[in-house]
Amino acid sequence: MSTSLALSSAAGRWVLVATILGSALAGIDATVVNVALPALGQSLDAGFSTLQWTVSAYALTLASFILLGGTLGDRFGRRRVFVVGVVWFAVASLACGLSQDVGTLIAARALQGMGAALLTPGSLALLQVTFRAEDRARAIGAWSGLGGVATAIGPLLGGWLVDVASWRWVFLINLPLAALVVWIALRHVPETHDEGADGTSVDWTGGVLGAVALAGLTFVLIESSRGPVVVVVAVAVGLAGVVAFLLRERRAAYPVLPLGVFGSAQFSAVNGVTFLVYGGFGVVFFLLVVRLQEAAGFGPVAAGSALLPVTVLMLLLSSRSGALAARIGPRLQMSVGPLVCAGGLLLLAGVGPGDTYLADVLPGVVVFGLGLSVMVAPLTAAALGAAPDEHAGMASGVNNAVARTGGLVAVAAIPVLAGVSDGAADGFEHALWISAAILVGSGVVAALTVRNDVLEPDAPEPATQHLTHCGVGAPPLAASCDEQGRLRVTDPPSP
Repeated sequence: MSTSLALSSAAGRWVLVATILGSALAGIDATVVNVALPALGQSLDAGFSTLQWTVSAYALTLASFILLGGTLGDRFGRRRVFVVGVVWFAVASLACGLSQDVGTLIAARALQGMGAALLTPGSLALLQVTFRAEDRARAIGAWSGLGGVATAIGPLLGGWLVDVASWRWVFLINLPLAALVVWIALRHVPETHDEGADGTSVDWTGGVLGAVALAGLTFVLIESSRGPVVVVVAVAVGLAGVVAFLLRERRAAYPVLPLGVFGSAQFSAVNGVTFLVYGGFGVVFFLLVVRLQEAAGFGPVAAGSALLPVTVLMLLLSSRSGALAARIGPRLQMSVGPLVCAGGLLLLAGVGPGDTYLADVLPGVVVFGLGLSVMVAPLTAAALGAAPDEHAGMASGVNNAVARTGGLVAVAAIPVLAGVSDGAADGFEHALWISAAILVGSGVVAALTVRNDVLEPDAPEPATQHLTHCGVGAPPLAASCDEQGRLRVTDPPSP
């Protein structure tokens, strides 16, 4: 069931505001916490591996349950699940802000990720089913663009809150925003659900097994120093979770992850590149703001705003990069973009005591941002365009989950491999070198495996794509859908 609101109508604008603010909650919290890590660690007497868990716990549950969140919205009502996700997120944020010990904080962060997994896919699905066909592209463009701006403001806001108040307000600030979103949604957003999903079962078991698999493997990576017995047990749990998850998804009537979607060689290739790319640069957002504060002496506000040029560049260039990919195919940009990003990381690897932002940080940030602008829009478009017909709508959620899993694994593994501990100079430099090497590898994989015709509607594999919705968490102003629901990449539409 869907509605046909016009974007220019008051009702349509209310829906757009609710979805932008809701998705901004999850987007901001994915980045804002990094700025608060030094203050948080000092306040709660937390070591570096514990700080990793405050980031990884959120990413773990978000990556594990985001596909299930989309399924629940289709089955039980998209507005209902969206509102439940916002309320869940707000309650977990309150628990984070009131935490008196690290264990409570990590548990609350995991609950936050589960709330984000409910509201994130719901926000975009609401746009797709609520607006009339001719306005969907503009609505999705406004959602992704303004949502990207909100996410970029997050670290700056977080730095300011840490500076003038406390790290606790990084979480508590979510409560009034969540209350506003719930009020708008209940008052102005129509309820919709997939009538074809009535009576279908929900793959709760698959969602839980996926979380167990990721949790076991993440624990091994972060807590490898605990001893061989703990590591062996965690590896066994993680691998058993992986096997059980795959067996469940093969047999489930309505799996949370239809494994047949990977029957397309191009879909598998693009998602493989996605995993490597997001793993390559995911750890940078975690480590750089910590390094700037602990080693270079930057304040929380300065550290939080250090990566702001990345978002500015993506807002200016991503849509043009996507349009170019639509004309020439995505392989060149997906191959060159990671190499440019790697160059930016190498420029940032030497950041340390006495460095200034303009001379020592900004050049690397700009090069990194240019690489992302070249790469992300074609990558997202290729992931959506490569899905088999029967699972094209699922492609967006799968690609998002793959991206988040790549970032999760990177934050858990790369600091351990590099020997990072409390901002150690050598460890930070080694971590960025490892990340740069992964990005170079992802560019090589893209050059060898991605076909230029993946975005063509009449490509032999797959055939014409009919999306039920566009990409969850797509890059700002990069991808949208046309009146028939097919993927297109255009210049930014006017909000």
